[in-house]
Amino acid sequence: MSVQKINSPNRPVKPMYSHAVKIPGLIFCSGQTPVDSDGKVVPGDIKAHTAQCLSNLTNVLEAAGSSWDKVVKVNIYLKSMGDFAAMNEEYVLRLPDPKPARTCIQAGGLPMDVDIEIEAIAAV
Repeated sequence: MSVQKINSPNRPVKPMYSHAVKIPGLIFCSGQTPVDSDGKVVPGDIKAHTAQCLSNLTNVLEAAGSSWDKVVKVNIYLKSMGDFAAMNEEYVLRLPDPKPARTCIQAGGLPMDVDIEIEAIAAV
């Protein structure tokens, strides 16, 4: 089985992981936090941060040859479940229908103390 490691040219590259790993038929996207192309957390509330995470994932999906239409599973990690409703408002606006399967949990701690991280699995 071939395994291809993918990094988006629009995202900061980290030495400890790839933005995505592609195997025949599937793409596993690493979690994306609400950071810009310089790796700095964008200003704003949970809606702005959700939008940035989804935008970052769009860049990764495109670099891997996929799109949101082919996403089959999303995992969302929130710092606080108190942000669940506001996050959902932005999520519903930005993802195409029908929505992929999804899990959303409260995480004990996220990188750079951000309030959200989102990862996805997509078909090729």
